Amino acid sequence: MKKLSKSKSIEILQKALSAIPALREKTVENYESSEFKKWEFDTATAISKIFENQNEHIRTFRNYMFPRVSYMEQDRYENQRKYEKSYSDSLDRAESHIQSMIDEIKNYWEDDEKETIPRIEPEKPKNTNEVFIVHGRNNEIKQEVARFLTTLKLNPVILHEQPNQGQTIIEKFENHAEQTGFAVVLLTGDDVGALKEEENEPQPRARQNAILELGFFMGKLGRNRVCALVEKGVKIPSDYSGVVYITLDKEGVWKLNLIKELKTAGLNVDANLAVSASN
Repeated sequence: MKKLSKSKSIEILQKALSAIPALREKTVENYESSEFKKWEFDTATAISKIFENQNEHIRTFRNYMFPRVSYMEQDRYENQRKYEKSYSDSLDRAESHIQSMIDEIKNYWEDDEKETIPRIEPEKPKNTNEVFIVHGRNNEIKQEVARFLTTLKLNPVILHEQPNQGQTIIEKFENHAEQTGFAVVLLTGDDVGALKEEENEPQPRARQNAILELGFFMGKLGRNRVCALVEKGVKIPSDYSGVVYITLDKEGVWKLNLIKELKTAGLNVDANLAVSASN
């Protein structure tokens, strides 16, 4: 049997200790009650389990207990008062001994090992050239990114271009997401929004679906396999602040930066293909 932990041992002995005040209220006639016998048996068993081979603790506890005489035999005592005092003294000694054992555990036992919560790692992405494109309503940027990925011999996945096969939107999304090893998220200024107190100063924001899918892929693939391409001036979600993203620029520097992210994530990308295509 596995040894009881420090905290559990203290908890069990504290429970035995807390039962003593109620036992003091018992009359001599109730000394032989099942309630008292159960407490004595449970406490002795607990001490035996907690201290394992340290028999002195259980011996001391049993020696402290009230003499095993029945109420009918109490004439061996001078009077009932002495009998009751013996009963009370036994509980006092037992109480002191239990408290002493609790102190011993608190002061000399090693602390319990802290239970560590296992970290949930993202699923290991499949080794695939499928790249999911999360987008809003900016069709021009979406198509430009898709063509660029195709140039790199990657397969861009745009959800609405895939067959429905009788699936719901979320089923279709999950099934295609399952087959991808990287996600490019386009945060373009398709919406506007502001805090209530700043409602007269709305800022460009990405579509809500793009934000939702950004979080989905960060959890599924890991941040190192998700790249956000952000249009200039678009408000970044506060939860995403601090994460490096790529700004979509007219000069096309974003393409070189995206290649770096793809290669770092382990995708087989040849940067020379992008250079050749631009010539």
